[in-house]
Amino acid sequence: MTTLVVGANGATGRLLVEQLLVQGERVKIIVRSTDNLPEEIQKNKLLTITKSSVLEMTDSELKSHVQGCSAVVSCLGHNLNFKGVYGHPRRLVTDSVIRLCQSIEANMSSTSSTSSTSSTSSTPVKFILMNTTGNQNSQSGEKVSTAQALVIGLIRLLLPPHADNEAAAKYLQSSYGKDQNRIEWVSVRPDALTNELSVTEYDVHVSPIRSAIFDSGKTSRINVAHFMSQLINNHEIWNKWKTQMPVIYNA
Repeated sequence: MTTLVVGANGATGRLLVEQLLVQGERVKIIVRSTDNLPEEIQKNKLLTITKSSVLEMTDSELKSHVQGCSAVVSCLGHNLNFKGVYGHPRRLVTDSVIRLCQSIEANMSSTSSTSSTSSTSSTPVKFILMNTTGNQNSQSGEKVSTAQALVIGLIRLLLPPHADNEAAAKYLQSSYGKDQNRIEWVSVRPDALTNELSVTEYDVHVSPIRSAIFDSGKTSRINVAHFMSQLINNHEIWNKWKTQMPVIYNA
């Protein structure tokens, strides 16, 4: 099984790649730079590195990178500086998710057209999006306080990355429901991210159990990486959370 990870040079994406490699999984990554990747990861024979950007690749290039992958993970995020927050591309996450999904579908269409048994459906590709607990899952009926809704509204207006994260999740929700066999997805929502050296106990909930604005919890990046690796490799866990936006907290 092969997993494509974009945003693999980020703090959480790097940890996910490490865990998948330790588990003996083949991993492809698309990164602008390998500066943040430890040398032992770069030398791992199970890892294929492509130096580029999803948004700069041609359709055929991206299609070739997605081909053969049973899972695709987006750990993309905006750099926390003025250029990263207010510069372009403002829809880095959303546009990358759209292009990746379109490439997955293009590969599936090509496979279907060349198959001698057109009635045989392909196995859906798993798509995991790292998101944020500040993104309300309105389609599932989640409610937040008036005060939190006002603050989130201001954040949405003033900080483009938040609106980008919301749009990326909404694209998956609106494009890939339960009654299709192309792409299955999970949007993982951690709360305030922390750095820890090892995986600890954590809890996963359908919706937030505390306010992301006024009473945020903590989620270590390595726990997020572990949960995503479990989604990839454990069919029972995947079937439990697919087409949902689980929230993860440190126990």
